[in-house]
Amino acid sequence: MVWCPKYRRKVLVGEVEIRLKELILQAASEIQVDIIEMEVMPDHVLMEVDTQFGVHKAVKNIKGTTSYHLRKEFKHLTTRLPTLWTNSYFVSTVGGAPLSAIKQYIEN
Repeated sequence: MVWCPKYRRKVLVGEVEIRLKELILQAASEIQVDIIEMEVMPDHVLMEVDTQFGVHKAVKNIKGTTSYHLRKEFKHLTTRLPTLWTNSYFVSTVGGAPLSAIKQYIEN
């Protein structure tokens, strides 16, 4: 799964990046979604999840929760962006690709 900040602004850095990772893990735990691998780049989030919860519901929940808390804690995210995240996200399946190859791709 991949999603980006509004206007693809490079705001996911420093303390925002650290807090975003914490919030994603917390939100995923609350809805019982296992995050296998995660990487936050300055202008996008890339995650692999194992979920029976439903991808759309998982993304909606995680984006909503993280946006609420990050915009509350980091005021500069409210002045430069009307919303933190774009409405869209990208999801792809990996078919028979080995988990180790997917993890290595996300890490790199």
